[in-house]
Amino acid sequence: MGAAGWAGQGTVCEPPARVNGNSSAEGQGLRRANRRAILSPAPAEWRILLFGVPIVPTSQLLIPVRNCVSKKGRFTLPARPVLAGPRRADALPLGQLAGDLGRLGLSPRVVLDAGTAAHVRIRRAPGLGREAYRLDVSGEEIEISASDDAGAYYAVQTLRGLLRRHGRRLAACRIDDAPDLARRGVYLDCSRGKVPTLETLKQLVERLAAWKINEFQLYVENVFTFRRHPAIGRGYSPFTPEEFLDLQAHCKSHHVRFVGSLSSFGHMEKILRLPPYRHLAELPGHMGYPGGTTLCPGNPGSIRLVADLYDEFLPLLEAEDFNVCCDETWELGRGRSAARAAKVGTGRVYLEFLLKIHALCQKHGKRMNAWADIVLAHPELLDGLPRDVVMLNWDYDAPGNLIRRSHEILDAGLPMMACPGTSSWQSHGTRLPNAMQNVANFAREAHRRGAEGLLNTDWGDYGHRNLLGASLHGMAHGGAHSWCGRKVDDPSFTDRFCRDVLGDARLAPWVRALGDSRISRRLYFILGERLVPSRGRWGWQDPGERIPLSKSWIDPAPPEDLRRTLQIVPEESRWPAPAKRLARFEALAVRELALAATMDRLSARRATLAKSLRAGEPVTARQLRELSADTERMAREFERFWLARNKPSRLRYNLAMFRQGAREAVEIARR
Repeated sequence: MGAAGWAGQGTVCEPPARVNGNSSAEGQGLRRANRRAILSPAPAEWRILLFGVPIVPTSQLLIPVRNCVSKKGRFTLPARPVLAGPRRADALPLGQLAGDLGRLGLSPRVVLDAGTAAHVRIRRAPGLGREAYRLDVSGEEIEISASDDAGAYYAVQTLRGLLRRHGRRLAACRIDDAPDLARRGVYLDCSRGKVPTLETLKQLVERLAAWKINEFQLYVENVFTFRRHPAIGRGYSPFTPEEFLDLQAHCKSHHVRFVGSLSSFGHMEKILRLPPYRHLAELPGHMGYPGGTTLCPGNPGSIRLVADLYDEFLPLLEAEDFNVCCDETWELGRGRSAARAAKVGTGRVYLEFLLKIHALCQKHGKRMNAWADIVLAHPELLDGLPRDVVMLNWDYDAPGNLIRRSHEILDAGLPMMACPGTSSWQSHGTRLPNAMQNVANFAREAHRRGAEGLLNTDWGDYGHRNLLGASLHGMAHGGAHSWCGRKVDDPSFTDRFCRDVLGDARLAPWVRALGDSRISRRLYFILGERLVPSRGRWGWQDPGERIPLSKSWIDPAPPEDLRRTLQIVPEESRWPAPAKRLARFEALAVRELALAATMDRLSARRATLAKSLRAGEPVTARQLRELSADTERMAREFERFWLARNKPSRLRYNLAMFRQGAREAVEIARR
């Protein structure tokens, strides 16, 4: 293990307070001295001993553990280890472990038998608690104790992490572990133009489960095949019911709840733009959408439409919880419901429709979850909500005003989920410092206040050009904080992520640089902006999205920030190639990060040339032709990576935007 792998300061396995005759106080002092030694650079192989007891560096695990105690001795897995568990559910995690051991050159055998002699054994131990486990490495065997299948699964994930770091020879120790939060989720946007393939979602679920995440939601506005309303998903490569059922079964096998999510009030613009549904709009034309974004709550047809969609959608889902969304009802009370709002207040109009949706959830045996932004904007509504409604309190800024208002929901007697975000949307890479602080702050508040859990969101606003590879870091970080937040060392987390997930710790500085641009959001939109505005039009857009190009993103961009982007974000050629033995899913993530860097750099170059053109300063034809050629090259790579993980959906509109920008550069070069 090199020095780079020792940056963390998380869990340290503690020796007993009294060792070799030392008093408790003396033992504590020696432990402090040993802790300092542990946190210094280590030799290539793990040889640190304390009074003859090997110290296990569990602080180096990506998902930290609650408690670890070192013991004397070591255990070396033999060439043909036997892995045993008493239940059918144990076959999957033991199979994962067998695969890891195979890559270490061993020939493991999995046995589903409680009585067979084994080198790694799972046993059931009632009383350890839900999802809790004990992992005991002795000189003779590795024993896993758990009261339920999920606990056994998570113990194996921890063991896999130890083997990934130290190989087949492990220091003896006992780990006692359990989650901070009951619900530990990821929320993936599938409605802004990018719909993942079923295979991508299954592979993602396996990674989430390894990070001890136990809930997965897909954001659906219109990307589902509704039999009674076939026009709703047309042109967006919608999911089919069969795909949902297949994904749900896969989630279940990995102890992940697949929780449904469907826009039911606001964010209905893709449905309301269709002529058959436009009469249900609260304010047609709002924000440039033909049908606006919000259902008119006073139109009986609105709740009938929601009921129709639920009748097809909800019976597919096994989970009790269901996310009705109902956020950002921007134009509510300003259109067809204005008279009612003037009489009883906009908040009350919102609550009346929400209660109708709640009745539909009860009809289908579901516990309603809803985004909390509108309720917190009208806190008088808290007392009027049924006590079983779970409020999803979201805030994506690091300090987060709504984070600090979590207590209002909980004090009202309502269950709550804390909902931070990966900060990957509206950027090519991610806004990494904001994402990590946002997750850490929200997780701390959730644990302190007794919230049900944490739902880490990953959005795709305005074309969903952000790549999945750039979101994985945020998802894993959310998993770590929702499992054992107080043991997460944020400053070194990126190093561990790059080492354990991306297979190369050398990537950490590049990932940090990509996520550290002060203008990452601006760079996202610059790729769609004209070098020279034409007739008041700033850029190009997908007709199904309201892309904010009614203003220039280039003109206000500080030149020093553009220069800084080109200085700190590495060129694609400088990114290390994916490690040879890296799985395809992670290898693609490494390449996606390199593409994200290319897109950021291309945006900075585009903005720099545009500023010169608009100021009447000289720009050479060669510079413009190079910009065009590099844009075309990037577009081909973008298409390849999109289709490697996703259905076509709205890909063509992103490609059209890139190619229009490339053509414009050539046309200006010819003048």
